Amino acid sequence: MHPHPAQVCVVVIGYDDAPHVTDAVRSALAQGPAVREVIAVDDCSTDGSAELLDALAAGEPRLTVLRRAVNSGGCGTPRNDGIDAATAPYVMFLDSDDVLPPGAADALLTAAAEHGAEVAAGLCVRRELPSGRETRWQPELYAKPAVVARPARRLRLVHDTLCVNKLYRTGFLREHGIRFPDGRCTYEDFVFSARVLAAAPRVALVPDRVYVWHVRRSAAHLSISLDRAGIDNWHARTEANRAAYEILLGAGEKRLARAVRAKFLDHELRMYARELELRAPEYRHAWWESTRAYLADFDAADFARARAPGRVIARVVRAAAEPRDLARLKELAARPARLCPPYARAADGTPVWSADLPEVELEHLLERPVRLLPAAVDAELRPRARGTRLRLRLHELYGRMAEAGPRSVDVEFVRREDGRAGPRRTAFLAADPGAGTWSAETAVDLPSLGSGTWDLRLRLRFADGTSRDTTAHAVAGPGLLRRSAVPSARHGVLLVQPYATHSGALAVRLAPGPRGTAAVVRRRLARLLH
Repeated sequence: MHPHPAQVCVVVIGYDDAPHVTDAVRSALAQGPAVREVIAVDDCSTDGSAELLDALAAGEPRLTVLRRAVNSGGCGTPRNDGIDAATAPYVMFLDSDDVLPPGAADALLTAAAEHGAEVAAGLCVRRELPSGRETRWQPELYAKPAVVARPARRLRLVHDTLCVNKLYRTGFLREHGIRFPDGRCTYEDFVFSARVLAAAPRVALVPDRVYVWHVRRSAAHLSISLDRAGIDNWHARTEANRAAYEILLGAGEKRLARAVRAKFLDHELRMYARELELRAPEYRHAWWESTRAYLADFDAADFARARAPGRVIARVVRAAAEPRDLARLKELAARPARLCPPYARAADGTPVWSADLPEVELEHLLERPVRLLPAAVDAELRPRARGTRLRLRLHELYGRMAEAGPRSVDVEFVRREDGRAGPRRTAFLAADPGAGTWSAETAVDLPSLGSGTWDLRLRLRFADGTSRDTTAHAVAGPGLLRRSAVPSARHGVLLVQPYATHSGALAVRLAPGPRGTAAVVRRRLARLLH
């Protein structure tokens, strides 16, 4: 007999998502006896989604289809409809373009029941389609089972703003009046999650995979989290963060409220700063102005809780009236962070962002362990018929590099599609006389890597035994960062495209053989025609 039969309601919401909605619903029904009911809320679709759901419901008594007469404009209202209609003791949420992996409801329900938790949460994985590459969402929270008596005891909970990787006691939501914002609210999860945390629930955390978030970057209509090109998206993001902060502060959860601001600096601010250089001048000015206005309310305690890169980016934005230093901010926003030159000092010798922004001090760089320093390495990849060479140059950082004594660098390319690592090489760093830099060069066997997109990963090793994992700044110059066809004994020909990522790091796309080259040409033509 199942230990917890028929106690879960899964609310599936969808709008004009006929290609995927039935897969989502079937994944909810496939959870087994733990699921009492699946409520599919169709938000007035026009593509036949509702009819597909009705056909599915005809043969499945656990499935109820709710059709909204008017489109709500967002995700919150249909989810509220599901909460109102739920009869089961617990409720989960599922979006129409995602799926629940087998055993998700069981894992969450077991944790909630065993620990008397109002909320149970598990690991969400982001699955890139069509490649299938997966990354774990907030893995630090879900490394091992845990029970949190009050959210204020685990501030990291504010970083997991998703509502879909969690099970909620239905009565808890209703008793506290916890609902999603109605209508068009782009980041409704942020507000809902803050309302949940403000009610101080007991939270059970499990390491099980409980949600698969599908990421379709080539979709005709990008999801909210990917559609960041318009300034309205940034305004919605900051307003949702502001609302979450005020909800928690109003509930007396000051530490959680400050954690929301720290999360904003470390996550949102860095993510959008990485992309700012790509945007049009009008966007940049609007983003800079609105960000300065939002950051104006942050105090020293808010900044103190954030990681150093986000803190420095915020201080630069607050100190400068107009957008500036975008290329340098982009590198600092990278993960790991890279602080590129110049390395200015104030009149008293204090490290500062630049000579004309001395108020942005970088004193923390004198105290941080070497393994956490934003070391800057320049990289040049030079594909040649007689062999590819990689040239690296490490910059000094206010004396900290020389103090540690750079000795060598481990070089590795990692395939973005599946995380597979190519052969590792070690190159020795030699000081460049009078330049304040150290250089290294090594051969790279690109044909052995195979097709795909490969990111350069480095491990700097120092004389004092410490090391620093980092990426490298892609140097642009004559003959660099351009596509070339290289003869290859293994493949006949290898198409090589070194390029700079959004954060300025060096990566390379490889297409081996005539077939791979032809595929690249076809994709290029398709993009041009599109």
